[in-house]
Amino acid sequence: MTDRDVHLPVAAQPTVDSIVDYTQRAEAGGYDCAWLPETWGRDAVTVLTAMAERTDEIAIGSSILNTYSRSPALLGQTAATLQEVSGGRFRLGLGPSGPAVIENWHGLEYGNPLKRTRETVDIVRQVLSGEAVDYDGDEFDLAGFRLRCAPPEPTPPIEVTGMGPKAVELAGRFADGWHGIMLTPDGVRDRLENIERGAELGERNPEDVRVTTGVTCCVLDDTARARELARQHVAFYVGGMGTFYRDALERQGYDEAVAIHDAWQAGDRERALELLGDDLLSDLCAVGDPESARESLERYEAVDGIDAIAVSFPRGATEAEVRQTMDAVAPGAD
Repeated sequence: MTDRDVHLPVAAQPTVDSIVDYTQRAEAGGYDCAWLPETWGRDAVTVLTAMAERTDEIAIGSSILNTYSRSPALLGQTAATLQEVSGGRFRLGLGPSGPAVIENWHGLEYGNPLKRTRETVDIVRQVLSGEAVDYDGDEFDLAGFRLRCAPPEPTPPIEVTGMGPKAVELAGRFADGWHGIMLTPDGVRDRLENIERGAELGERNPEDVRVTTGVTCCVLDDTARARELARQHVAFYVGGMGTFYRDALERQGYDEAVAIHDAWQAGDRERALELLGDDLLSDLCAVGDPESARESLERYEAVDGIDAIAVSFPRGATEAEVRQTMDAVAPGAD
């Protein structure tokens, strides 16, 4: 059975309490895990701590902490601490993000994102083992670090993001899980082949790699607004967040992604939205009335190899709209 997770809103929220409230609502609704992004608002670690302390059963996870703004040793300490605070419910989501974030916002060189992610995972695993860390890699060279507390039990899983075939293949080789976004059901099937290839190269069982697919959802009484919010959300990511999402859609056969990106970059937001047609929106999102949204999610759940669907929300959705959507597609909702 496919798990139903929730990816908490990426847009600015009024208070930490409001984010915790979403998590408590997700727990009451039967969601399996609440994933928290870290973008340019509140830092994720502080908020994840509040989420852990004010819930009882739902798993909590970072999706994602980037592999540049914190050192691997600090990420290991963070994972160990959050596992302790949550009573064993923490999942560590890592990813390289992109140059628009790393270079423009953090002032760091983007470098080799795949190698950096791989080495970060290796080091975090050593930290979480409780043993002394000795690592000599291309991106990191460190020795002598060791936790001054008991290693976490159980060891939190380390899950990574990735968009392109090589990044997903690497996830299959070394990660405990992979998170995919901006993918249709057929797009996920293609990436699962990369997971299987990577697992084979790493002499692993691909079933040991937990696959989580994020799906943008918006369920409102006003179905036209639900679709418009989702359209604006997708256009922003395709057009305004580097080239990763554009390329992901183009690989899936949506050639209009290039035109959407170019129009957005040229400042013609209206044209970008026009180019994002209803067919693409329906293939990629779960929007509209409750029945239609649930049917869209079922198309993902029918893909053999997906372990969890992470319900996410458009950037422009209000708190009330997020809650309505969360309730409408909660596990077991009628």
